[in-house]
Amino acid sequence: MKAAYWEFEEDTAKQVATAEDLTSAYRFGVYDFLILPDSFPYGGMENCCLTFATPTLIAGDRSLVDVIAHEISHSWFGNSIGCASWGHFWLNEGWTTYLERLIIGKLQGEESRQLSYIIGRVGLKESLKGYENEPRFQRLLPDLKKHEDPDDAFSQVPYEKGSNFLLYLERTVGGLDHFLPYMKDYVKTFTNTSITTGQWRDHLFDFFGRQPAGEEYLRKLGQVDFDEWLHGDGLDLCVDVLYDQSLAKPCNELADRWEGALKDSDFSQFSAKDVADFSSTQKTVFLDKLGEAAGSFTPAAAKALDQAYTLNDQDNAEIKLRFYKIALKSGPEYAKSAADWVVTKGRMKFCRPIFRLLNEQAPELARKTFTDHAAFYVSS
Repeated sequence: MKAAYWEFEEDTAKQVATAEDLTSAYRFGVYDFLILPDSFPYGGMENCCLTFATPTLIAGDRSLVDVIAHEISHSWFGNSIGCASWGHFWLNEGWTTYLERLIIGKLQGEESRQLSYIIGRVGLKESLKGYENEPRFQRLLPDLKKHEDPDDAFSQVPYEKGSNFLLYLERTVGGLDHFLPYMKDYVKTFTNTSITTGQWRDHLFDFFGRQPAGEEYLRKLGQVDFDEWLHGDGLDLCVDVLYDQSLAKPCNELADRWEGALKDSDFSQFSAKDVADFSSTQKTVFLDKLGEAAGSFTPAAAKALDQAYTLNDQDNAEIKLRFYKIALKSGPEYAKSAADWVVTKGRMKFCRPIFRLLNEQAPELARKTFTDHAAFYVSS
């Protein structure tokens, strides 16, 4: 209880106040959240007034509180303005992720907002790759079939492709000074309604068309390929949206050094001082980048990575997940540690990839671990 209180007491009220400044007054009276048992399968659930949250957010360093900023943002996008059907789900999650990152930018600086987009892009590419044989689920408007379970299309696509689309539109119209007034008008116009993407688009053009420089705004918006953004598939965004690399640069440079060391298996140059000045978020970016070369890791390289930065002893679940995604591709040496860890991680973001990797390296252990703890996991 004390650990949970400490984790969130410093940021939550600031996040609500910042969201209000960016959108409109918070309309639900109180904002509370409840930390659920380890088996809770989601990062959070945006119930009005009372968010349900995963205990994996309790990292001991307040580095994962941005998930609460996301759930707070649902107070406007999802709980006040809803999507008319699951086919327009990106209107909930894309806008929510966009506002979440605006909150990060206001409270932590624009470089941190950009870093969050960098991390999100990695997750987006993984989701798009996972739907390579079902390209309709790579689209913002996924063309759900009659009676089809919307969960079949649940991924990072509505979150990350949606928020990147809004970031792209922000830049298209000239930046935040131009886009924030539009966002506030969007909230004012559609609060207490559920809308379609067509209604969203009509309002976008209507709002900017009514501005003093309306003709120029409409000219810029007319150059956006809405059809490709909304209906296009593929393994990445249809436009290569670029991000500020200030905070990512040292992470990428360290990852590049590791990739170079993999060629001759000499890891003596690495030590804890490499990441001494990294935030937990930067460590995540470093491991995401290094994960691109995970197929080149030997068991000895994975062990050296662990010994240099004590990754297997981390309390931060985001960092530990990324380490296991590297280590379990190198061999079965960390399979037992990963299996012991995953039996307390009901959150799908963690248990699904770990069990997949365990099944590749130690299938009998994977099956036994799941069977012995099947009652712990929430079934869909």
